[in-house]
Amino acid sequence: MAARKAMLGHKIRRLRRDREVNQAQLAERLGISASYLNLIESNQRPVTVEILLKLGQIFDLDLATFAEDEGERLVGGLSEVFGDPLFATPRPGTAGLKRQDIIDLAAQAPAAAEAVLALYQAYREGRETLRLLAEKQSAPDSAFADTASPLDEVRDWVQAHGHHFPELETAAEEIWQAGSIEPGALFPGLIRYLDEELTLRVKVMPVEVMGPVRRRYDRHGRRILLSEMLPLPSRSFQLAVQIALIKYRGLLDEMVAPVGFSGPAASRLGRIILANYLAGAVMMPYDRFWRAATALRHDIEVLQSRFEASFEQVCVRLTTLQRQGAKGVPFFLIRSDKAGNVSKRLGATNSAFARMGGACPLWILPDAFRSPGQVQTQVAELPDGSRWFSIARTVSKPGAGFRMPGQSFALALGCDIAQAAQLVYADGIDLASDEAAAPIGLHCRLCERPDCDQRAFPPLNHVLSVDENLRGATPYQFTPAG
Repeated sequence: MAARKAMLGHKIRRLRRDREVNQAQLAERLGISASYLNLIESNQRPVTVEILLKLGQIFDLDLATFAEDEGERLVGGLSEVFGDPLFATPRPGTAGLKRQDIIDLAAQAPAAAEAVLALYQAYREGRETLRLLAEKQSAPDSAFADTASPLDEVRDWVQAHGHHFPELETAAEEIWQAGSIEPGALFPGLIRYLDEELTLRVKVMPVEVMGPVRRRYDRHGRRILLSEMLPLPSRSFQLAVQIALIKYRGLLDEMVAPVGFSGPAASRLGRIILANYLAGAVMMPYDRFWRAATALRHDIEVLQSRFEASFEQVCVRLTTLQRQGAKGVPFFLIRSDKAGNVSKRLGATNSAFARMGGACPLWILPDAFRSPGQVQTQVAELPDGSRWFSIARTVSKPGAGFRMPGQSFALALGCDIAQAAQLVYADGIDLASDEAAAPIGLHCRLCERPDCDQRAFPPLNHVLSVDENLRGATPYQFTPAG
């Protein structure tokens, strides 16, 4: 599999302009010609290690963060956008958009690429709102807010940080120290911390009082009420979230304020997501969890027992291990419901899997529902030749009794095939074997595999032909355009 080059030219150009340095000045400091620097900024020449190190010295950069390839994320997002049926018919006289056009746009004009993604998201939101209105569904304004952009806005921000926030890791360590919390006694330790540090009491309430509510903060009564339906890991998590929202409210506000979210809904959601992150860091302190995960080769069930956490909590925490000098495997995580709606997308890597729905049915994620509670594994190969190793399993959320059942999801945790050997789940799998790799696509509109019997749509930029006297895996055939 060919190595993928990082697209850093636009980053260098943007950095140079932000620091008000012209090409000639920067080229002189780097010891190269201005014309060569121009080629680098145009992504026509690679950035060598020597030049990268000099850039780090000149501009005082965190090279690991600077060298991250945001081009992959843009190309993946743009590919999904242009895979929409909206773009299925090329303009007269054109052959349609090619993948190289998408790569060029992401490399040469990343700001324009981001604008295209934002515009397409706005289009999807408008289309969904019109659908709801057409169906004459009466709902309060807040119901329409659920189809708007704050969630995606916050998700993109978290993704841009690689799902790692050092300030929150430090806060989690402070909570352990201040509460004198001992491993294996997290829940009573958090109760003690709330009593001594915040003068708050914790009370587990019957389901007939709480209903579907899992946690309630009674400000006037100085109490935190938890539903009896919550298992122990969820009780600890909810207490840690409440500590974050009270004790570290100032820190959360400081982290959210500079982002410039579009409105108060996104800002509030950003605070909640950061509070959830901090809760996960409290349950699984970074250094101890990172060492255990590495030593156990990411055996999630053992990590569950050792840290009194749920399967999903462990998986989410694994995506955050990106501390300098103690980095874990760069995982991605996707959670969906039975209809394929993605309700959680996190990770330290920009996975190539669908961001806006419509994932390939040959991927392992939907298969998890066939064997509830069992871990499934898969080596998947995308049409561009990239390979990923994934595990998938169903997870559930507590309900409130027979009349209010809980939720069921499929959760996939994955990484690039190059890191797969670090997972116990890859034992016995020939990761280099072509036979072991399942050919999948991003989704049908972009997948060019002609022999897929699961195909729902013909691919973009292919000529559709229908032969009424021939019936193959699908009722149509196609050939590359042009």
